[in-house]
Amino acid sequence: MPERNGSGIAPGDGDGDLAPGLMTEYLTDAWGFFIRSTRQYEKFRSPHQAVEVHDTAHFGKLFRLDGHFMTSEMDEFFYHENLVQMPALTHPSPERALIIGGGDGGSAEELLKHPSIRSVLLCEIDLAVVDIARKYLQTVHKGVFDDGRLTVKIGDGFRHVQESEEQYDLIVLDLTDPGGPSESLYTADFYRACALRLKPLGAMTLHLASPVAHPERIRSCLAGLRAAFPLVTPYLTTIPLYGGLWMMACVSQTLDPRGLSAREVDRRISQRGLRDLRYYNGDMHRAALALPNFVRELVG
Repeated sequence: MPERNGSGIAPGDGDGDLAPGLMTEYLTDAWGFFIRSTRQYEKFRSPHQAVEVHDTAHFGKLFRLDGHFMTSEMDEFFYHENLVQMPALTHPSPERALIIGGGDGGSAEELLKHPSIRSVLLCEIDLAVVDIARKYLQTVHKGVFDDGRLTVKIGDGFRHVQESEEQYDLIVLDLTDPGGPSESLYTADFYRACALRLKPLGAMTLHLASPVAHPERIRSCLAGLRAAFPLVTPYLTTIPLYGGLWMMACVSQTLDPRGLSAREVDRRISQRGLRDLRYYNGDMHRAALALPNFVRELVG
């Protein structure tokens, strides 16, 4: 998600790239990596952000916002499966879900794999993201925008959460990193507003940052989450497009993913007919919750 380091090195339109065609992701002021573009499909500025779509040799079609990598055909499942399946499989039978952001459709596609899901509302601030996904990212969303259980609302996610009276089993914050349109969505006030929209057994999930590159951001996010939820469960995965090790969190009033064994997760996957998971299984569920010592110290 954009602005990995918040340093302003890559200001939003590729100006920070090492060279033309070498799309560069800066994790910190002194650390980054590049992916070579073999073809540029789109490059324009929406009312909210700079939008790009490229083809690449190793990642396939790659979607970029404000000069930073969002998702790709090759590795989207690393991100979307871990973001969604941790809370969705922990919940005994989720029916209603809200996604804030997630205009590429990847999180909605993961949610709608669950047969108990009756409706998903996707609230995305930028129509251009949905349009780009429909045009270029079919392998990410797999046609989910045509699923009758999905409703797309173009608008501000914070406002929707504040004004809505709906109750959800799951809320997925599939956001860009803090900055620009998403700045207010990384605050304790927003997390408290989300908590009011969850059913008693509900859970919310979100990505945080790299525990190696962004420890202060993780501390800040966890402090805000703990001000709104009694159960805050950080977990780890690897996302190639984001530079490696990445932290997410599942938060709830009552639902705790640490209570599920690997065998129970696999049983639920089989029972729900989730046959197209490329990453997630019972062992990976338990592995994500196992934190190295330096991460334990970071999350407190």
